[in-house]
Amino acid sequence: MDLGLTGKVALVTGGRRGIGAAVARTLAAEGCDVAIVDRDADDAGRAVVRDVEAAGRRALLLAADVREVATAERIVGEVVARLGRLDVLVCCAGITADGMVWKLTEAKWDDVLDVNLKGYFAYTRACAAVFKAQRAGRIVNVASINGLRGKPGQANYAASKGGVIAFTKAVAREMGRYDVTVNAIAPGMIETDMTRALPAEVLEQAVRETALGRLGTPEDCANLIAFLCSTTARHITGAVITVDGGQMMA
Repeated sequence: MDLGLTGKVALVTGGRRGIGAAVARTLAAEGCDVAIVDRDADDAGRAVVRDVEAAGRRALLLAADVREVATAERIVGEVVARLGRLDVLVCCAGITADGMVWKLTEAKWDDVLDVNLKGYFAYTRACAAVFKAQRAGRIVNVASINGLRGKPGQANYAASKGGVIAFTKAVAREMGRYDVTVNAIAPGMIETDMTRALPAEVLEQAVRETALGRLGTPEDCANLIAFLCSTTARHITGAVITVDGGQMMA
């Protein structure tokens, strides 16, 4: 299926590892030039850039703290100036700092909410001005099934991802009149560097919760995101789609 993404430009936050890196590679394979924004412009980020360029597309690697609203505006301006346009925003940047609510510190609460929710606001706000002016655009946010169901020990993370879901729906209503779609995916347990550090019993429990008997991969998420960025998905907005192997059915 031709997704109609050839010649488009995408900006991916949190694009140097995990789901974000898979999104950058998948969008490049579909014909997008890709700007990657992450806290570090390190070897992992440079490896993603090489893969994007190997697909015949242009790539930018930009180091930034996604929580900084003014920096987001500068980054978006730089992407438009250097790549000539901007069509797609995918927000993937995220962190965890787990703990039962009676042990959560204010710093852990603030850090998770700032990166996982304010970071999405910062880049959506900056891109919305561009998309509104051109009356076209795609925004996809990476939420989590734990933003839908909650999870013990993740009050801050679940709150941030639940906020992303509500934020997605509100912005979809605001941007629809400009032919901009705004959607979210809600992954279950996905095999990434972050989840590989979890105790084995946690991963085994997640597998038992699924209907398919396996964990997901970053590519499972990236393929859905690419579809939501496509012309084929032009009539889908405000949606929250789980990518969890049936984990939410448990």
